[in-house]
Amino acid sequence: MNRLYSAAPDGYCGDEDNGQTSAWYVFSALGFYPVCPATDQYAIGAPLFRRALLHLTDGRTVTLSAPANSDSCRYIGAISIDGKSYTKTYFTHDELLQGPIISFDMRSQPVKTWGTGAGDVPYSFTNYNYR
Repeated sequence: MNRLYSAAPDGYCGDEDNGQTSAWYVFSALGFYPVCPATDQYAIGAPLFRRALLHLTDGRTVTLSAPANSDSCRYIGAISIDGKSYTKTYFTHDELLQGPIISFDMRSQPVKTWGTGAGDVPYSFTNYNYR
């Protein structure tokens, strides 16, 4: 995100015809992205911000918090939603509509045990076992 996007004339790395490139950037900066639009799941990635608020039309607010986030702490160590541990590597649309407080515990090294449980991965058309 910090290498392929800028305010320069060639600041987009791809074709921006329908806004997909900028939409990807905004979602990714928040820390999640709808990889498979036919599902209600958003794959989780590292957020760009330490804090972001998403004000929903019904008055609820999604709070994304990653206070330790920095160039040197860009790996997810753990996530909690409303104070409860969350090990899935995706959020569902319904979870986001509840207006949760999502806390990212960012680390300087990858945590290879987070999100590795049998039900932690998002939908995939394939049923390949990566273990």
